This record gives sequence, structure tokens and C-alpha cells, in this order.
Amino acid sequence: MSTKLAGVVSSAAELPAARRVVVKVGSSSLTTVDEGVSIEALNRLVDACQQLRHGGTEVVLVSSGAIAAGLAPLSLLSRPTDLAAQQAAAAVGQGVLLAHYTQGFARHGAAVAQVLLTVEDLIRRSTYINALRSLEKLLALGAVPVINENDAVATAEIRFGDNDRLAALTANLLHADALVMLSDVEALFDGPPSEGGKPLAEVRSETDLQGVSLGPRGRAGVGTGGMVTKVEAARIVTAHGIPAMLTSAENAPRLLSGEQVGTFFHPRGRRRGARTAWLAHLASTKGRIVVDEGAARAVGQRRRSLLAAGITAIEGDFDAGDVVEIADAEGTVHARGVTGYSAEELPQIMGRSTAQLAAELGPDYERAVVHTDDMARVRST
Repeated sequence: MSTKLAGVVSSAAELPAARRVVVKVGSSSLTTVDEGVSIEALNRLVDACQQLRHGGTEVVLVSSGAIAAGLAPLSLLSRPTDLAAQQAAAAVGQGVLLAHYTQGFARHGAAVAQVLLTVEDLIRRSTYINALRSLEKLLALGAVPVINENDAVATAEIRFGDNDRLAALTANLLHADALVMLSDVEALFDGPPSEGGKPLAEVRSETDLQGVSLGPRGRAGVGTGGMVTKVEAARIVTAHGIPAMLTSAENAPRLLSGEQVGTFFHPRGRRRGARTAWLAHLASTKGRIVVDEGAARAVGQRRRSLLAAGITAIEGDFDAGDVVEIADAEGTVHARGVTGYSAEELPQIMGRSTAQLAAELGPDYERAVVHTDDMARVRST
């Protein structure tokens, strides 16, 4: 367990002094379609992570590559496009990948723990807390958690989509001091390098990203991410007070030892958890609840739960447990949250006080429509 104190990492030079760092590595940095896992590349990454751990920094590794690692054992010549085949490849490749990580860290006397997550694990409060407790205990026991999306069971509807965003949510979940993203490019470029694009050493605000051209995916053909998702991951963590760093996997030893390489994304917002980050940035909304001025202030400024009394209209078709927007009459969205009622139930209770509902409909209705614990504020009013 790290004895360092959490603090703001304001540059790559301060990375070795961090208490806890989440390191994400992409498929293209570890695997190829023809040869599977590159042992040399994987061990180079392990050694670089161990540099941080040797200095007392806790390292959580978010690793892509399970599907790519499963292609060769299943005699697949390319990454499959259908979900069932992807799940099969992941089921085979996950064991292959973890075996290599286990051997790599064993050279340093470190134990490795496999942690597979789906999006539901970080949005349901019970599993969210369990995931946090499990990871905290593994770190306290000196293990290296190796996290991947549970591709073998995740469906297209519930999956994170890529491990960049999974890494961002993990960094928020663990209140990490920094997120390091390792790819097959050395930095974020303001345009295609082949067309004269230049690397950006720092990104302090959205203004620095104006005019930046982002490619759709990695070049190796084995991953699902690309610069778009890496910048999105950086936006998520920096908006929640955590810096992000981006460089190539080959540069990992230099970056993790404190050298200024790649692109540094400066933090802007205050620290919040993964569930809040998911609600604010990634959740797909199924409808909108329109509220009066008083409810808008209570939700946005006073950080209160949304009660039925403040609701004036319902838009969309949603069920209890879906994510909805909370907006005022002018259309300004103040929050996003998980609703406790369906669109069918709300018309009969909106505009009525909690006491009225309890008296007329029973104690089951004596609850918030959207509880503050299930809400992310989008805009302060």
C-alpha cells in the first residue's frame, strides 16, 4: 500500500511522486493480428510500470489486447466483426494475456490480479462500491490489478466501447493522481503527421483542441479506439480534477520516470467518482424531465434530489433505472441522473408534494424521482 499522499500532478516530472496512477495500454501496442501478444513489448511495459511501483506509487493497469490475443489460438486471420466471435476471442485471449502479465511482473516479485468490468459494474451503486473495495484491497496487498472490459459477456448495448473510457472511469473510481494513456503514437498531433501536423506538448483547455484533426482508430487493425476516444478519456478525467498524459508505449519508460514526453492534459474540474463521470459524459439518456425554477435551483445550485413537486413536464419514453436529463422550461440542462420512476408513472405524481404522495398512494411513493446520489450536475445555475 502506498504511503504517499494524493496530490495534484502538474507535469510529467511529478509523475514519479504520485500516490496512484492508472496506466492504459492499447491493443496495437501489445499485439498484432499475425503474431498475437508481443512478449518484448509487454515486458517493456511491465518494467516501466515497475519503475513507478519501486518508488512507492500504486499502479493500476488497464490493458486492451484480449480479443487480439485470442485470434491466433482460434486461427482467426483478422479481428471478427460479429459480437459472438469477439466474445469467443476475448474468452481465449484474456487468459493468454494475463499469463504473460503474471510472468512479467513475477520477475519483479509482484502478484497480478485480473479484474474484468462491464459498464453496469460502474453505474449500479452496489457493484460500484464492490469494485472500489476490491481494487483498494488488491492495492493494499501489493498486487497489480490488470483491468479489462469483460468482452466475453459484454453486449453491444452495455459495453464501454473501448478501454480508453474504461481507464478514465477507473481513474475517477480510484481517485488516481494521473491517467497515462499509451498508444502507437508519441503525442496528440494538431493534424496528420504525414501532412505536417505538429505534436502538442500541453492541452490546458478546449481552446487548445480547436482545429485539431482526430483520426477514427488505431493503425494496427486490432483495436477499437483511436485518438478520438483518447481525447474523450482525457476530457473526462481532467474535468474531474485528474491530469492525463498521452504518448507511445515505446516512450513509457521515459514518461513513467518523469521525462516530459508526449502530451500533458491539465486538470480543470474538481475530483468526483466514476459513476458521476459516467452520468456526466457517457450515459445515453432516454428522456427529459422538465422542472420549474425552484427545482432547477435545488438540483443545480443546492445539489438536492429531484422531487415530484418540481416537475412540470415529461419528454420521451423511459423506464425506472434509465438515465434522463433534468432541464428547465428554457431547455437548459442542469443535471443528468438515474430516474426512480418511468415516464408512464410520472404524470400522476408530478407537481405533488412527497407528503401528499405518501398519504394518497402509500409509502412506496415517498421517495425522490432522481436521488442526488444518482445525479451528475451538468451546468451550475
